[in-house]
Amino acid sequence: MAGPFAISTPPPSPLAPAPKRFRTATLGCKVNQYETQYAQELLESAGWLAAKPGEPADLCLVNTCTVTHEADVKARHLIRKLHREQPSGEIVVMGCYATRAPDDLARLPGVQKVVTDKDQLTKDLEPWGVTDSLPGIRGFAGHQRAFVKVQDGCLLDCAYCIIPTVRPRFSSRPIEDIVSEVAGLVANGYREIVLGGIHLGHYGLDLSKGKTRQHWSRLWHLLDKLEALPGEFRIRLSSLDAAEARESLLKSLAGNRRIAPHLHLCLQSGSDAVLTSMRRRYSAARFLEQVAMAKELLDHPAITTDLIVGYPGETEADFEASCNVARLAGFAGMHLFAFSAREGTRAASLPNPVHPTIIHDRMRRAAVLEAELANTFRHSLIGRNLDVLVETADEARPGHVVGTACRGTKVSLRGLLPALRRKLVPVRATSVQDDVVLAEPIGEVDPFEYKDSKIIHTMAIAGRLALPVC
Repeated sequence: MAGPFAISTPPPSPLAPAPKRFRTATLGCKVNQYETQYAQELLESAGWLAAKPGEPADLCLVNTCTVTHEADVKARHLIRKLHREQPSGEIVVMGCYATRAPDDLARLPGVQKVVTDKDQLTKDLEPWGVTDSLPGIRGFAGHQRAFVKVQDGCLLDCAYCIIPTVRPRFSSRPIEDIVSEVAGLVANGYREIVLGGIHLGHYGLDLSKGKTRQHWSRLWHLLDKLEALPGEFRIRLSSLDAAEARESLLKSLAGNRRIAPHLHLCLQSGSDAVLTSMRRRYSAARFLEQVAMAKELLDHPAITTDLIVGYPGETEADFEASCNVARLAGFAGMHLFAFSAREGTRAASLPNPVHPTIIHDRMRRAAVLEAELANTFRHSLIGRNLDVLVETADEARPGHVVGTACRGTKVSLRGLLPALRRKLVPVRATSVQDDVVLAEPIGEVDPFEYKDSKIIHTMAIAGRLALPVC
């Protein structure tokens, strides 16, 4: 029998529950990628951990796109695949497809929640422990560049586009919120910030409405504020509508030391008849005028574009007109899209659809042209100084790393990844091999010992290093 001084052993305390893990998957544009990152940080703030490759996840968050029929198919395939791999895991679906057809997605296996309004994301994630919204993102998982959404919604009514239907509210984030977010990303080591929006060129229209010009908050005002931030980083614009590439904006970009000389100007077609049917706001001639002005003001910029092939009524002459405009513009790259009829758009009911066989042939020919133009642009960089953001090891060339140049091209240079990852390195382009520009680091920077981009400016001040032109 135990005496009065016997020591009793308390029962063992139950083990703390293991943290739950989540996985994200994103289809679509840079805005979608930003919104996925925001959702990820919401879950992390509620105690969730991101699942590592091969690790099971309790929750899968899928961010969908609906710009084409193919995007819808990919989303459904991805959701079914995730459920097959982890039948006990829950699936939350968000994005443009979720807004357009929530009932279709809700019927897929494993789907527990369909987020139809991204502005309600925090509330919709409450069942998974999320309680508070966040002012912005702190990082960008899996990327060496950070995408920042500055604007949402579109005021245009292009005949082929479903996006104004699924993102109907036009809104611009306040400049001070964006500046704060970018400053935090730079402090966390990101050296390239990509500004994205559904209609980036219209940034600030809502913030400026009813105000005098001196109190406006437009894209160029935002860029001026970002230029003034401390730290070593550059800014890339994700996309601009060609009608907004006016001389005043281009001069503002040319005078901003942060801006990468790379513009993505959406062409869609080089045929005036097709452009009119699409309800675009420019002619082929006007588009080429703006490209010429951009090239004059921005010092050999990369100009990339989007092109829709097989729009209803597109003749062979219309397609050839698009190819001719592409040649005259000298695009550094083209994103090619086969026309996809979206229910609810004007183009979905247009007569004279182009036969799929013809679309397939034109896509093939457009891809050949795109490769030729991209290769021509890469060769035009030989002998030029470039600023390269190092991203990964070059598997094809031992002892080399690969990154993205200021002008948007992939560049391979000598170096070791641990020392160079996410750094801006000045190089000189020497040759082209396949679809990669080969380059050598400039001056006395040792590509194997390079630690911080501030070295560049220290050496430049001492007169020991020629700075790149961008």
